[in-house]
Amino acid sequence: MRKVLVTGFEPFGGERVNPSWEVVRKLADLQLSGVKLVVRQLPCVFGKAIEALNQAIDEVDPLMVICVGQAGGRVDFSIERVAINVDDARIADNDGQQPVDAPIVAGGPAAYFSTLPIKALVNGLRDAGIPAAVSQTAEHYVCNHVMYGLLHRMQRPDNRIEKGGFIHIPYLPEQAALHPGSASMSVETLLEALELTIVIALHTEKDLVIAEGATH
Repeated sequence: MRKVLVTGFEPFGGERVNPSWEVVRKLADLQLSGVKLVVRQLPCVFGKAIEALNQAIDEVDPLMVICVGQAGGRVDFSIERVAINVDDARIADNDGQQPVDAPIVAGGPAAYFSTLPIKALVNGLRDAGIPAAVSQTAEHYVCNHVMYGLLHRMQRPDNRIEKGGFIHIPYLPEQAALHPGSASMSVETLLEALELTIVIALHTEKDLVIAEGATH
């Protein structure tokens, strides 16, 4: 049986939990649309996160990889469009590193686009009553670092991953309670959204041609 690898992160930035891992871990060993879901937690550390992702890919041999991360302050289940080749950390990672204007891959392309059907995903999630959006930036922290690392690996001649990309999710309600004014989503809604994302991505060969660009 082919497998789908789904990753989440450990807590960072003073948070006690990371919603990405709280949701992703519930997918462990689940079977959807004829594939088995395998989950891994990544460290919120520059360099080590990509190493852990690559090790997981080597072990699992997945046909699709979806990485998930926390984006406190966002209101939507955000499907990332692009990863850029730069680390520019506003805060230190969990090992105390804080790279500024540093390339993720020296000499690598400026950016890579997600190979997930991002617009079909957003459309399907909205049809299911889940707030979703195409995000035009994965920012410049460890999430973008991992997304770029994944898409860079997919350029290798021996690549067997058919689709890959990154999703940012809001705080959980218990986190938002400590950040007044911040949006949140429940674990139940996020889990439904992730399962639906995987199913749509597996069965969509050509993305929808609909407008999801930003005006500012």
